[in-house]
Amino acid sequence: MACGLILPPVMEDLGEALASFGLTVSTTPDKGRCLLATRDFSPGEVIISQEPYVSVPNNSSTLRCDRCFMSSNLKKCSACQIPWYCGSTCQKLQWKEHKLECQALVGAGKERRNHLTPTIRLMIRLYLKRKLQKEQIIPTTAMDNYSLVEELVDHMSEIEEKQLVLYAQMANLVNMILQLPDVSIKDNAQNFSKLACNAHTICDSELRPIGTGLYPVVSIINHSCAPNSVLMFEGRLAVVRAVEHISKGTEVFISYIETAGSTATRQKTLKEQYLFTCTCPCCMKVGLQEDVQESAILEGYQCLNGSCNGFLIRNTDDKGFICQKCGCIRNKVEIQEIAIELKSLEDMASRTLASGNYQDACSIYKAIEPLQLKLCHSYSINLMRTRENLLKILMELQDWNGALTYCRLILPLYQRVYPSIHPLLGLQYYTCGKLEWLLGETKSALKSLTKAVDILRITHGINTTFMKDLLFRLEEARAEAAYRKTSIDAISSV
Repeated sequence: MACGLILPPVMEDLGEALASFGLTVSTTPDKGRCLLATRDFSPGEVIISQEPYVSVPNNSSTLRCDRCFMSSNLKKCSACQIPWYCGSTCQKLQWKEHKLECQALVGAGKERRNHLTPTIRLMIRLYLKRKLQKEQIIPTTAMDNYSLVEELVDHMSEIEEKQLVLYAQMANLVNMILQLPDVSIKDNAQNFSKLACNAHTICDSELRPIGTGLYPVVSIINHSCAPNSVLMFEGRLAVVRAVEHISKGTEVFISYIETAGSTATRQKTLKEQYLFTCTCPCCMKVGLQEDVQESAILEGYQCLNGSCNGFLIRNTDDKGFICQKCGCIRNKVEIQEIAIELKSLEDMASRTLASGNYQDACSIYKAIEPLQLKLCHSYSINLMRTRENLLKILMELQDWNGALTYCRLILPLYQRVYPSIHPLLGLQYYTCGKLEWLLGETKSALKSLTKAVDILRITHGINTTFMKDLLFRLEEARAEAAYRKTSIDAISSV
């Protein structure tokens, strides 16, 4: 790889720190900075881990500790009434940083505090940590300093004017709260743009979003739609693990987005959210026959011939779509009529689900499913999302048999759109195994839990509470299966 660009001093210092991980910072003319492996990494091996420079929990119904993100035994800061802490330990560990934040929030008044979003709180913490490190109240390291934040890409020249105006308004609110003389609205707006491009959504072990954090070193890792590593979180600690063998000299990649979807969809998402065009091997296939076929299957229409599972391409007269397998033509008007009906039902289902009315939402999604089966290919992403919603709803309704049915229906779709080592696929096997165990299907549960462990031990490691629980369930299933086999053998021998 051609890496001839000169690194600034802060990156040279970082490079020395990363040497202990078996990594180095490099640069490429087309993608800028990147992380290269200076040794081999095996699947499941930790490539790098990093605490956030700043982080904040989400605004959600589930409250979380501002430091460790746990959700039990919480008490609110008595002064500013904003952050929650799980106990005195976390509160004391964060006190040096929260002390200034607390004073600023109290001084800002209740009305301004009511307008605080997680992003604005993240920005406030960013400047306060910079101040504390500059005054040497809290330490700096090669992997934890504001200079690394300054090196992050902001893409300001590519942002639309409407978004720039929003950043300026948010920057003005931050300035009114902090009242720091060395923070300009321009620099503040630039940092909001950096957060938009570089901050990571912190998720729990089941990939549910719980917060946002800025990880300047992890942010150096470039995107690929077929990454060789995966970013997971243990509390707020970011952990990057290899999902395949990574040879010395190879660039480390993670995925910034949900990769299930066509190349065009992925490209659009990356351009809108991260302001770049992906040139990974998957995206270089755009427009090729293989890519056209995959896009038509994932986001296109079902052949009207019930015995055919072909994919449809728009006809040259633009009046319909023709199956590339059997030649059957599907009328454009008929497709539009079903699509309009589906859109109406999907909007209704989304509103009903958001209101917490699971029973009615379940009924609407079950009305959507046959329409999608009529309109879309059997491997459609939209059909997959509908079944995901039905699974979640049926779990909430404690309809375990129904949930297991949809869990099994989703698995073939996941197997098609995700690589064999992917956390979502592993979690789906885990859910399937738990439901099978609950319903007394021990043999099936053993198979599902084994598959879950085979994947998740690579993506999640084996030392977290989540993985220890999964391994315990697997041992339980093995013991139960062995006991049942022994009982059957004993009966058979009589």
